[in-house]
Amino acid sequence: MRLSLYLLSGILLTIITISCSSPKNTLSGSSDKDSRPAYADEMSIVDYDPISTLVVPEHKVTKAKFPFVDVHNHQWRMATQDLGDMAQEMDALNMAVLVNLSGGSGDELKAAVTNIRNQAPGRFIVFANIDFDGIDEPDWTKRTVSQLEQDYNNGARGLKIYKNLGLTITDSEGRRVHVDDPRLDPIWEKCGELDIPVLIHTGEPAAFWEPVDKHNERWLEMKQFPERHRDPKRYPSWEKVMSEQWNVFRKHPSTTFINAHLGWMGNDLARLGKLLDTFPNVYTEIAAVLAELGRQPRFAKKFFIEYQDRIMFGKDTWYPDEYHVYFRVLETKDEYFDYYRKRHAFWKMYGLGLPDDVLKKLYYKNALKVIPGIDPSHFPVE
Repeated sequence: MRLSLYLLSGILLTIITISCSSPKNTLSGSSDKDSRPAYADEMSIVDYDPISTLVVPEHKVTKAKFPFVDVHNHQWRMATQDLGDMAQEMDALNMAVLVNLSGGSGDELKAAVTNIRNQAPGRFIVFANIDFDGIDEPDWTKRTVSQLEQDYNNGARGLKIYKNLGLTITDSEGRRVHVDDPRLDPIWEKCGELDIPVLIHTGEPAAFWEPVDKHNERWLEMKQFPERHRDPKRYPSWEKVMSEQWNVFRKHPSTTFINAHLGWMGNDLARLGKLLDTFPNVYTEIAAVLAELGRQPRFAKKFFIEYQDRIMFGKDTWYPDEYHVYFRVLETKDEYFDYYRKRHAFWKMYGLGLPDDVLKKLYYKNALKVIPGIDPSHFPVE
């Protein structure tokens, strides 16, 4: 009897031990915790990429409704590249003319213009660039103005100023060269005299100056490219560098300026409108800021209608498939679709559905008015 009790106690103890040490079973034979994906509690915003279940009408556009001019593009090998092949890619998009802002200067620019003439006449416009090295040398301004005039005679039809002016260009003493530095005044005046526009990129998105924390909507971009953050201890403020640009507009009313990237005010179109109201010599373009427009379709449409004579089409980088998103935002009324680069927009796009008369001005009419040398035969006669 005593032996049986010992055996029974041992069996009960074994059952209790197994019950306590084993995971709680589910219908699938495993625990709730074990059935969850390993990354469920660890995924970051960088990894999160949900597929929308929303079902709405779609109108994917691979070719612009009207022929257009891309006033903001960069082709770094235009002197040697096969422009015939590129012209065919442009045809597929209904792009009539591409403006290469990276024309350089001197022999480089002259070779690019020659290559265009030989391979794809009438399809490309070249803008010149200037070299700021030696800016504090006594004859720098005179030499630079003379070179600009020579570049114009060699085929340049505009001047492109990069964002390094006002941010990273320094003189021989290490002092920052301001956008409105008086040594540059004769250059702006020469552009007015030659009747060529200055497409000027000043600054960057204002969020690049803000702390890189959970409140910054450009956090992902600065995580991927830390050098894009503008530490206020090292750089002038956004307001400071932009006010220098606006001073240039104010000082040179006879020169036409194209304020690149919606002047980095695509997130504040009302303020951009006030700038355009203040400076009738200033135009703007939409390169690399489509994401700002696609998240505010009603207000952006109203802005485009009100300032339809002052806005041009631009893209910036040459990835033909990305133009399709531009066309869809500008031409359709589609809802909740993806932008093509997550670091620029974690939000979705909505179509503006711009009227045809506004689209025509955006796509080509304003460019024909502002940029000399564009062949008008590419566009409808009205």
